Parts: sequence; structure tokens; C-alpha cells
Amino acid sequence: MTPGGTGVDAGRRAFLGAAVGATSAAVLPAMGTSTMPDLILHGARFTTLDRSRPRASAVAMKDGRFLRVGDDREVLALAGPATKVIDLRGRAVLPGLCDNHTHVIRGGLNYNMELRWDGVRSLADAMAMLKRQVAITPPPQWVRVVGGFTDQQFAEKRLPTLEELNAIAPDTPVFILHLYDRALLNAAALRAVGYGRDTPEPPGGEITRDANGNPTGLLLARPNASILYATLAKGPKLPFDYQLNSTRHFMRELNRLGVTSVIDAGGGFQKYPDDYEVIRRLADEGQLTVRLAYNLFTQKPKEEKEDFLNWTRASKYRQGNDYFRHNGAGEMLVFSAADFEDFRQPRPDMPPNMEADLEAVVRILAQNRWPWRMHATYDETISRALDVFEKVNREIPLDGLHWFFDHAETISDRSIERVAALGGGIAVQHRMAYQGEYFVERYGKAAAEATPPVARILASGTHVSAGTDATRVASYNPWVSLSWLVTGRTVGGMSLYPPENRLDREQALRMWTERVAWFSNEEGNKGLIKEGQLADLVVPSRDYFGCADDEIAQISSLMTVVGGRIVYAADEFAPHDPPIPPAMPDWSPVRTFGGYGGQMADAATRTSLQQAASCGCAHACNVHGHQHAKAWAASVPAGDLKGFWGALGCACWAV
Repeated sequence: MTPGGTGVDAGRRAFLGAAVGATSAAVLPAMGTSTMPDLILHGARFTTLDRSRPRASAVAMKDGRFLRVGDDREVLALAGPATKVIDLRGRAVLPGLCDNHTHVIRGGLNYNMELRWDGVRSLADAMAMLKRQVAITPPPQWVRVVGGFTDQQFAEKRLPTLEELNAIAPDTPVFILHLYDRALLNAAALRAVGYGRDTPEPPGGEITRDANGNPTGLLLARPNASILYATLAKGPKLPFDYQLNSTRHFMRELNRLGVTSVIDAGGGFQKYPDDYEVIRRLADEGQLTVRLAYNLFTQKPKEEKEDFLNWTRASKYRQGNDYFRHNGAGEMLVFSAADFEDFRQPRPDMPPNMEADLEAVVRILAQNRWPWRMHATYDETISRALDVFEKVNREIPLDGLHWFFDHAETISDRSIERVAALGGGIAVQHRMAYQGEYFVERYGKAAAEATPPVARILASGTHVSAGTDATRVASYNPWVSLSWLVTGRTVGGMSLYPPENRLDREQALRMWTERVAWFSNEEGNKGLIKEGQLADLVVPSRDYFGCADDEIAQISSLMTVVGGRIVYAADEFAPHDPPIPPAMPDWSPVRTFGGYGGQMADAATRTSLQQAASCGCAHACNVHGHQHAKAWAASVPAGDLKGFWGALGCACWAV
């Protein structure tokens, strides 16, 4: 069939008619070069998740959307002289993955400074990585392992000792954050943050001490993690240009794992609007490779109402575009309603003022038609919050507001019913994959069998979707979440869930695609491979529907497409991989280890590093003029914009 054929025109009219609201397909002109596809992928096995057309072998994309989904013959007939056509050689293809809860904005600012232990299977390997990174990290920089892992994933089933950290790094500060429960600091890090015998105990946390009252280096969340994050915040920060580069590399890592879209849940110690300028700049310059809808997280205890009064006056819900836009309030609405999920500690009881604080904020949001998301681990917190939501609903109907609870590990059947009755949703994350052993230790195996009760929520008809809560509490790898939903096992291998609380693979995939769209108010716009929807997809490295259960978590992407644009490609598709500048600074752990699993960066990044080496930075960089040995020994503060070249080493982007 030719591009001017009847079948093509009929399909085109159907698509464009839906897009522009045309009342008659006959009013559309014949297809011209302006409607030729930008990109065609064919010769593949597409799982579209579109119930009207669940399978296809080819897709055509135009102006960021799926123009045609069908078989090779009809789709290839649409190709024009400028159309890029790629044969996927029988590979399986899935819709792009959407994370319903992550912290990409905060994570991106710091990604290039972090040594990731996500997916590393032994403590011995993790410590070898740490030792190698210590050797190349210049003062005053730290080596940081900031969450995304659990000691249960290691063959040794333990964390490093403080003695081991001090032996590896006597002079370089090392900070290791483990889940939401503790941080390990070597002696150099204690000196850097100024913790000593006279340092007072923090509220809600503990600085463990030796017999003489001196800090040992172990910080505990009892029960909240404020001391952990406040300590981390004392470390050096990257300058703005480096943060731009860091965020690009973090997005590329997400693309490498098939993530095309996220909902950012804000985060503690993340200031609005200052800490959003990096992601906003990238959005303005068209450099986002992940779609991002962001929620606004209240900034200070006892000032929550003022935050949301100011923000609802200055911001409009959904302002932005399909790549970057506002998604409402949360995940922190009021500090008095935050029940932290450290299962090594007893469940915290929320204070008596929780309801009054929460009602004041929810009223503001409902009046301004802002949806919200609320962090809530335990049913005791959820049921009290629902009392508030139902009270507000009687005066200001919540109909049509896409509000939801995050996490909800111990939500009851009654609370699920109440959420559904109010038209809300439940966003689950795979925190139990990282903390399941600790939950079982405290509450017992039986209590863990439906924590959270994902299958029951799904069966109830309540809006529900899946995500990660990355980067600190759990890893950003979506395939770990999909594996957890399907197998019911933790990353440490413990079987948590009986078959009735597990999902089949299609249900799990919909939790990461189609179902997430409701949570960002984008139903019908993304989540499926369907004509008219945003052209986001992933070509996984293994057949998700055909591989063994224990291989799901090992999947990555061979090609990721966002808005009809290839944003990542590897292996046989590597020639289509778009270039990215090397990770900055030049001692970044990303250059050596890449991301998830501690693997060296892919071939494209290695090529970039080889190109970077040719700029002459090892001797006298033509742009910045320094020597690495001298720079690494410098004591220039990393945040000093007038002098950061010396402290950070070269990161020449003119390569």
C-alpha cells in the first residue's frame, strides 16, 4: 500500500480527526510530506497494552506521538524521504515505564557525586568499589553511597563496619546512607561535619557514642531520618553547570532502564524554587529525556499553611507541558502527619494536632483545585487522614481531584473502600523489597503477606499504580519493582507474598504504564502504544513476558524512545545512541562505575571518556589550565563558583 492509498488515508483521518476534534474524516486533505513519520520502528513484537489492538509489529511516530500502530506492510508504506526507519530484528517492545513516585530533581543534583551500590551482590565488591573511589576523590570532596541498597542484597548479609571504613579511607570523608534507618560516617567525615563529644543529640535521631561520649560514626533514625539527611546536607555541592550535567546523566541512567516518565515527589532539604532551576533550565533548553510532573513538598514544620497559600497564589495546577509540569502538592503536606517507614523502629503515633494541621492545608488545596499526594505508611495514619478528607469533602467536594496516598504498606480493607468512595488513589512503591526482612522481624511473616495489599487494591477497582521511592529509600530500577510485584520476593531473596498477593506480568506492567497516567492526570495521553498517544517506548534487553522470574530484575533497555526521539540505545542499536558529555567532575563515580549494579559505563560513555582524554586535561587544558595532581590536592570549597575548577578537577565539555 502506498502513502497515498485509501487505507493509509483512512487511518490518518481517524488519528487526526481524534486529535483535532474533526467531525468528518472527509475534510482532511491527502497525506503530504508534512505528515510523513519522523521515525518508524518495525520487525518487532509490540505489546501495546491497548485492548483494541494488543499486538503490532511496527509503529510510526510523528511530532512526538504515535501516528500509526500496525503491521510492517501498512506502517512502512508511510515512510517518506526524511523518515528514519529501524528494523528491530524481532525484539519485544513495551510502552515506556512511568515511575509514580521518585525524587529525580533532588537525585539529579547529586547523581554524579554518588557511588551507587544499587544491585551490587556482595559487600566485598561494594567495598572494592569504595576503595577505588576513595583513591581518586580529591579533597574536600566526600565519597557518598546514598541509599538505593540494603544489606540484605549482599551475600554477607551485613553492612561494613566503621573499622573497615576507616581502614579504607583514613583521610577522605565517607558517608553511607542505609535505607531510612542509619548512616555510617568514617572518622574523616565526622571531622568534616564537626560532630564531637559536645554535639547535642538531635530531635528524632541518635548520634551513637563510645564510652567517652565521642561519636562513633553511626547515626540512627529514631524514628525519623532528619539527622541522616541534615548530615548529608553538610557535604560539598556541585556548581550549577555540573548539576545540569549530573541531572542529564541521571536521566540517561533512567533511560538505560526503560524509564520514560516520572512523577517527582519533592523531598526534604529540597528548596522550591531554588533547587528546581536546574531541571527548569533543562526543560527550557529541550534537554529533558524523561517526562517529569512535579509535586511541591512543604518546606518547614509549622509553616505548611503559608507555603501552600503562597504556592497556590503563584502557581497553577498543570502549568507546563508534556515534558515538565506541575502536579499538585505533596508528598509532605504537614510534618505532623509524616509517619516514617523505618521498620526497625516501632510504628510512630502521630500527634494530636495532626488533624487540625492537615485540614488547614487540604482546605487550601481543595479550594484551589490542586490535587495532592500524601506520604502514609501505616493504616493508623491513613484512617486519621481520611477523617480529614471526608470532612473537607462535605463542604468542598473532591470530585475530579486526582489525590492519593503514597506507600500505604499496612492499609486496611476499610481504608481502601474509603479511598475509593472519595475518588482517590493509592500509589505503591517497592520499599518492602528492600525492608521486607525488617518488617518480618518486627511484625511476623503473616503480617507481611499483604504489605502492601497490592492485589486487593487492584481488585477493588481503586486507582493504583507502582513506583520506586528512589533514590534513597530504594533503587530507581523499575525492573526490581516489576520483579517484586510478580514474584513477591525481596532483593535479599525472602519470599514475602503468597500467590494471591502477587500480580501476573501484564497486571504488573500496567501498574508501571497505563495506571500511572491517572496519578498525573494524563489518562489517554500516555501509557499505551496507541495512535495519538505520546510516543514513549522501550525495547527491553530480555523478553519481559518470556524470561524466567529471576531474570526480570536483570532487564535493561536496548533502546528507549521518548516523544518519538531515541534517547538511549545500546548493543546492536548503539549507532542510534545520542551523545552526551562525560560526567562532571572527572573523578565522578559515574565515569568509573556507571549506575545500577556498579557496572562500568556503557560503550558510548567509554567513547566519550576517550574523547575527553584527548582534550589535554592531564597536563594543561586549553580552557581551564590546570594539572590534575595539583587540582586534587587543592582545598578550594566545591561550592565556590570563582574557584571550583581546582577542587573539582577538569570536566571539559569542549570535546
